[in-house]
Amino acid sequence: MRQFSRADRVSGQIQRELSQLLKKDVKDPRLETAVITDIRLSRDLRSAKVYFTSGGLQNRERAQAGFQQALGFIKRRLARCLDLRYMPDLKFFYDETLEYGIHINGILKSISSDETDSDATEKL
Repeated sequence: MRQFSRADRVSGQIQRELSQLLKKDVKDPRLETAVITDIRLSRDLRSAKVYFTSGGLQNRERAQAGFQQALGFIKRRLARCLDLRYMPDLKFFYDETLEYGIHINGILKSISSDETDSDATEKL
């Protein structure tokens, strides 16, 4: 059984608290559709990469700007919830894995439909 490092546990806690904060306390309309997908925390707990999705390129840019504007508020609120000596420096990154997965799924479906079409023509 794998033992989780402290950074893993703290990143999970940051993700939960940040998701609740976005849902309840952040009133910025640019962040309404933003969803936190992952947090990668450095071993020394000094910096955190926050990955989010927001649906579409236009929402992506708006959400990035919203996170940059709300950074001070977010850090202050998270610092109250976390029992850490230092509040990690937060950097926000758009998580492209969802779009990539949708793209791959579309490719697989087109391959499957091509195979079905070629099987139907071979039977004729």
